[in-house]
Amino acid sequence: MTDTRLDTLEIHIAQQQQAIDDLSEALALQQKDIERLKASLHRSDSRIAELEAGLPAAAVEKPPHY
Repeated sequence: MTDTRLDTLEIHIAQQQQAIDDLSEALALQQKDIERLKASLHRSDSRIAELEAGLPAAAVEKPPHY
């Protein structure tokens, strides 16, 4: 194998490794965002449930136009 071909393959492997590392970092950041958003959604759901529990029950009445 010629040195030029070996150098080309090493460069290619290094570029692939960099791409894999970049994708891995992006995935880790996205996973953190997903966990943060899940926690926020859970807090919002809990708060909505608390607010709904404090409301009076809906009366079953005919609308005024009947």
